[in-house]
Amino acid sequence: MITILIIALTSITSIMAFRDVSLMNRLIFYPPAVGRGQWYRLFSYGVLHADTTHLIFNMFTLYMFGTTVESIFKSALGNEVGSIAFVLLYALSLLASIIPSYNKHKHDSYYRSLGASGAVSAIVFAYILINPMNFMGIMFIPIMLPAFLFGIIFIAISVKLDKTQAGGINHSAHITGGIFGIVLTTILFFSFAQINLLQSFISQIRVNSISDLIHFGF
Repeated sequence: MITILIIALTSITSIMAFRDVSLMNRLIFYPPAVGRGQWYRLFSYGVLHADTTHLIFNMFTLYMFGTTVESIFKSALGNEVGSIAFVLLYALSLLASIIPSYNKHKHDSYYRSLGASGAVSAIVFAYILINPMNFMGIMFIPIMLPAFLFGIIFIAISVKLDKTQAGGINHSAHITGGIFGIVLTTILFFSFAQINLLQSFISQIRVNSISDLIHFGF
């Protein structure tokens, strides 16, 4: 399974980098180094994490959603095309989610970023696009919401936190990764399977909303 391979690669590299500062420095996103031609850093930062908690949270989320999204990609697009499309989604999301940070900090010699959060957000939002009415929970909060509402709340909170630069977290990567995940997944499904996911997304919400109204007697 591709998701498991990504988790294994990311986990092994992250753990190695915890113990090897030189490896961390070679792979971390560092804008001035990218400007000097080290373009690989636009991807390699995604296999690094700040600490064990950061790594576990991202990889657990990737496992929970990635295995499902990967399976759907393979089922809808065919095993070979679906596999390639899933890898492209993950890899290109790493690139897309860090571009805003690069544009903002390209001359900042103190700025560094790491973590797979942008790509993981892309996978989560691909899941939301495909299954907008499936219920999702917020960690440590006993509330279940339809996936599309969870996505809206997540983006709104991330935008607010990005404005305040809360917690030293790259919230812009979450936002950009999520939006990019929706856009690229829509393009891939329409290009290779003539499946209009945006139309399906709207239809699922509309049908379930009408069903709820009927259920409550409106």
